[in-house]
Amino acid sequence: MKCLVLASAFLFTICLPIRAEDDAGARTEFDKLLAAVDAKDYDAFVADADDVLRGALTKTQFEAVSDMMTAHGSHEVTFLGELNKPDYEIYVYRVRYKDEDVLGTMALKDGKVAGIYFK
Repeated sequence: MKCLVLASAFLFTICLPIRAEDDAGARTEFDKLLAAVDAKDYDAFVADADDVLRGALTKTQFEAVSDMMTAHGSHEVTFLGELNKPDYEIYVYRVRYKDEDVLGTMALKDGKVAGIYFK
């Protein structure tokens, strides 16, 4: 299975918590990120990113991942849960394409996207 890392602005071993009362705001943000991937719109993808993620993710890296993910066609997203880490809200989703599932993990900190990982 291919591992697609958009940015390693966070590491799970030192990553921080999850205090979300619900998934609604995080789901909206995750859907915006996937829409930006589908549209191959780098600027939209990093619009809500923190400075670390924005600096770590090049347009070339984004385009390569976007090309690989959009090749699968349309998708459905299922919320799988949250990870308890200090200082971060970590959300886990299944992105189901017709031919493959992708695990999506998104970290939020102070209202900004601090990391995103697809595997």
